[in-house]
Amino acid sequence: MKLNQMLQDLVQYFTEAFARVFGPSDDEYPTVGVQPFEGEILVKNAEE
Repeated sequence: MKLNQMLQDLVQYFTEAFARVFGPSDDEYPTVGVQPFEGEILVKNAEE
């Protein structure tokens, strides 16, 4: 009886892990896109 419960727990553990890895993403990151560069470009002289 205890072996049966342990086997069920093991199968449930792997099933939940499989569903987590291969299921849809649940990330809650905001969509921000590409940010434009608004700074000065550093240009070094060839003499330096």
